[in-house]
Amino acid sequence: MEIRLEFTHGPIVVSPPGGVSRETGAVTEFYGLVREREGDRSLEGLQYEAYETMAESELRRIFERLHAVYPVQRVWFVHRLGWVPVGEASLFVRVESVHRGEGFAFLGEAITAMKRDVPIWKRA
Repeated sequence: MEIRLEFTHGPIVVSPPGGVSRETGAVTEFYGLVREREGDRSLEGLQYEAYETMAESELRRIFERLHAVYPVQRVWFVHRLGWVPVGEASLFVRVESVHRGEGFAFLGEAITAMKRDVPIWKRA
């Protein structure tokens, strides 16, 4: 499995899927957007911070663990740091897989584990 990890302080800009394997049957993508409301609070954006070296290590561990169950081909993970205004993406994840089932499952479990285990913090 190929893993690409990025942290950026600017807007998340990704290219459309290209150069995929001829065996790839599914490309699953997720964008996490900053919402205007958090509970009963109105927001203008969120501030994100990360302990980048530990975050990268933990993300690799999560992806390798999930790969043993859902053998995807590639994962591209981008997280924005600093101020992210409402309506813009703070997270992008692309998963390439032979079948859609493993791509969806990998993506869902990866995001759940990331939010729980990876040292990336947000504050209003």
